[in-house]
Amino acid sequence: MFNWVNLAQILAIVIILLLFYRGFIKNTASERLVRGLFGLALLWALSFVLLWAHLDLLGTFFHWAALFLSISLIVVFQPELRKFMALMGNVGGWRRIFRIPASDRRDTSALDAIVSSVEYMSAKHTGALIVFSSSLDESVIDKPGVVVDARISSELLLTIFFNKTPLHDGAVIIEKNRIAYAGAILPLSKNNLNWKYGTRHRAALGFSEVSSSIVLVVSEESGDISIAEKGKFTKYDDMKKLRAKLERVLYKD
Repeated sequence: MFNWVNLAQILAIVIILLLFYRGFIKNTASERLVRGLFGLALLWALSFVLLWAHLDLLGTFFHWAALFLSISLIVVFQPELRKFMALMGNVGGWRRIFRIPASDRRDTSALDAIVSSVEYMSAKHTGALIVFSSSLDESVIDKPGVVVDARISSELLLTIFFNKTPLHDGAVIIEKNRIAYAGAILPLSKNNLNWKYGTRHRAALGFSEVSSSIVLVVSEESGDISIAEKGKFTKYDDMKKLRAKLERVLYKD
């Protein structure tokens, strides 16, 4: 029987699901899979409608099909479930959901190191690929590369991307304001890009298409600095604007 209490409960469930989607699913590789959940929900609803209409054979068929697909989701969503459990214990993840601002007391040494090294590499036409991830989903990376787990410094970044080192062609992955990996191989975008974009730009765009991470790329040919986010490039000629963007990325939790 309909009443205001039931309506309030339904609204509460919808709000919780929206918060979960915004905090853990939106702009990740899981987003495409979640769309399938809507189809599964319709399949369940259809099975109940058919059974209610006494179309027992069809209703039973759709019921078992929906049940089988529901169980298979445990396997399909295994990486996302691991990610969710990790984020449940991450205070930064809850801040991201409820938009709780972090403390204003910030150590900007990591930001200073990244900006100075990127500016230097741009001037010297040194190619670079840097991923900024609040919670890395390794399932969307071709190869994570070499574990570094080091404090961010301009010297280390310049050494990694020096064109004589074995890791310079891969990506540096920055997670929790530390250099987590170097030499990572990212999935290439399948979109048709301008001829001036090389492998680094395709990798940057490709990873931004399947994750919520942003990817900074320095062109070896032109020295241009660009950021790939949500499958789109933004070029940064002004270092102040670049610094402001990276500050929002590094301290968004």
